[in-house]
Amino acid sequence: MTIKEAILKSLEELKELSTHTQVYNHLTQNKYYEFTKGKTPERTVSALLGDFIRSGDTRIKRVKGNGNFYLYYHTKNEQLVDIENIVEEILEKPIVSKKENLKYYERDLHILLSSYLNSKNIHSKTILHEVSKNNNDNHQKWIHPDMIGINFLRLQTKTTQQFVKVLNTKDIFKITSYEVKKEINTDYELKKCYFQAVSNSSWANYGYLVAFEISSSLMDEIERLNQSFGIGVIQLNANPFESKILFQSKYKELDFKTIDKLSKVNVDFEKFILNVEKILTADEKYLESSQKELTEFCDRYLTEDSDIEKYCKSKNIPIDLN
Repeated sequence: MTIKEAILKSLEELKELSTHTQVYNHLTQNKYYEFTKGKTPERTVSALLGDFIRSGDTRIKRVKGNGNFYLYYHTKNEQLVDIENIVEEILEKPIVSKKENLKYYERDLHILLSSYLNSKNIHSKTILHEVSKNNNDNHQKWIHPDMIGINFLRLQTKTTQQFVKVLNTKDIFKITSYEVKKEINTDYELKKCYFQAVSNSSWANYGYLVAFEISSSLMDEIERLNQSFGIGVIQLNANPFESKILFQSKYKELDFKTIDKLSKVNVDFEKFILNVEKILTADEKYLESSQKELTEFCDRYLTEDSDIEKYCKSKNIPIDLN
């Protein structure tokens, strides 16, 4: 039996998410492979597990644990391993900054995204899931965007038509949904986050998955998903003005039924839509005050490098403004 065969056999028998140490212990205890003296067998197992992943071998998959290690499993056991709940738990926990060994949270990134969007003349607002009615209803789990944004493409300076009538006028405004993540490092994380963004943005003109850290090894798969489902991807930077759209979102018509549903269950979403309506239906003399009201309701943003650096340091977000 080769060492790779021993690794595969061990993972198949373990039937759970396992570290490279657990795989090593299993194969040595069962005497599946005898290592040459003088080598570092545990490191060899770790390296070979990584080789399986990098080469795209479909027999082994992995997820990232709460630290600088991976958990591996054999795809034959995919139905036995509670991947979804385990990964969801991992994604909800604060991650550790690679540069500073300090923790930061997903929602700490929202102000960086709002700063980037403001530089693009997009008003944005965080939608707090916890304030929704029936928040524990699983049917509502994947309808809430993390943030929504609107950019007015051509504001009329005279009395406009009623809100419902102008919504179909494509050259007036666009509404975008944003799903924000701290990091996406594995294919499983990508699929989970991407289809969460697909679900949460079904109502909007555009949908984006936004992440602070994205593994470069996932770009081909992200491109495939983008071509198939149309959700764009934004690489968020600690200096928000250096953030990049890696893949553009595809335009779609607004889904008024879902907009109505979200407005009924979430007060933040409802207020955002009402503020937009005020602008679109305002007489010229009230237009400026309506715009100001929307701006005050939306998320705050940062414009100065010094303020961005201060904020990132206070939240332990790794930053390099030089």
